[in-house]
Amino acid sequence: MKRWWIGLLIGFGILINYFDRTNLSVAQQPISDLYHLSSGQMGIILSSFGWSYALFQIPVGALLDKIGPKWLVRIGTLLWSLATLMTAVVSGMGLILLSRIILGAAEAPAFPAASKATGYWFPVRERGLATSIFDAAAKFSNVIGTPLIAWAVFEWGWKGGFWLTGVLSLVYLVLYWIFYRDPKDAKLSQKEADLLREGGAQKIGTAPGGYGKNLAFVLSQRKIWGLTLGFTAYGYTFYLFLTWLPGYLEKQMHMTILKSGWYTAGPWLVATLTDLIIGGWLVDHLIKRGHDSTRVRKTILVIGMILGLAVIPAAFTNNANVAVIFIAIALGGLAFSAPIGWSIPSLISPRGTVGTVGSVINFFNNLMSIVAPIVTGYVVQFTGSFESAFIIAGIVLILGILCYVLMLGKIEPIRSPFEDAETAK
Repeated sequence: MKRWWIGLLIGFGILINYFDRTNLSVAQQPISDLYHLSSGQMGIILSSFGWSYALFQIPVGALLDKIGPKWLVRIGTLLWSLATLMTAVVSGMGLILLSRIILGAAEAPAFPAASKATGYWFPVRERGLATSIFDAAAKFSNVIGTPLIAWAVFEWGWKGGFWLTGVLSLVYLVLYWIFYRDPKDAKLSQKEADLLREGGAQKIGTAPGGYGKNLAFVLSQRKIWGLTLGFTAYGYTFYLFLTWLPGYLEKQMHMTILKSGWYTAGPWLVATLTDLIIGGWLVDHLIKRGHDSTRVRKTILVIGMILGLAVIPAAFTNNANVAVIFIAIALGGLAFSAPIGWSIPSLISPRGTVGTVGSVINFFNNLMSIVAPIVTGYVVQFTGSFESAFIIAGIVLILGILCYVLMLGKIEPIRSPFEDAETAK
């Protein structure tokens, strides 16, 4: 039972983590007015978090596989709390930009560490729901976070959202420091210890062969690239909505900050529910009933991406309610594909390389946190609407679907030659 408390703790961390990512999106209009920023310039500011976040993914993967998630997340959470509070204290666009870059570096371990810790703490048959807990938290953060931050901005000005999320980050730091332990250091019941050992939970330890050789090996695997490129396509539309959905509602649908906050929450609530119910519970349920695990995961993965194509019709309406319905369909589909994608590194990675594989996938995925806001910003600036930006997102999703279908193959562990060499000794 302790594993589910750990799962909730990890999910709460991702929830707070995404509060810190969305506070700038909510405050973009007052910041744009204050510093006289164009949509293109605002796109660059919104992307700044991704510069360092993506850059640090590969080094973070090496550290995760060497020292594990506990200390890396402790240090990262402390730094991201300070970076968020720094945004509320500083003045001038340059220092705001710097604080976002520091925030991106500090939050770089969040998702790879969550994936690795979930691999430690959960047997294979529970991996879908366990992964969906922390992945759904990223969506649910917009359900409660966007209205909450919008209220803080309305009440206290644009810096209010950063004060609020900075304090919440410090609260999570205390909780994680006190309660998170790796399974080998936790007091487990004999039943739970046996379940982890016999159920395929990832073993703690470094990969045979060393980091450099293992990185080169996983990058040579077609299966890894199928997962990586498919997940990268998902990331483009996800980050478009994460950074620009409030701005879309304010600019194109002429809503106030408060109203856009509530309209933003609806699609993200749908995403949270589909993430947990379809991407988590349904996947585990079908596999437990004896259905082929690869077929279940790949089918639901691709269906979710196809539903994401609802971003295209959302581009062709001036009715806010209709637009939000299409966006809810798109986000709902993408949301239940995401935990499946995040569960796969712990299912296919060679022994001791889950952090490495997860960081490679997250590196390319988070390049989209740079590309999507900038492309969207300049497309909106030059065309005067979001239509072309949403169509571009749809095209990227189609390419991602093809990568999943044609390159991912069977979802099973990749055995590295270094494991064979170690066994032969």
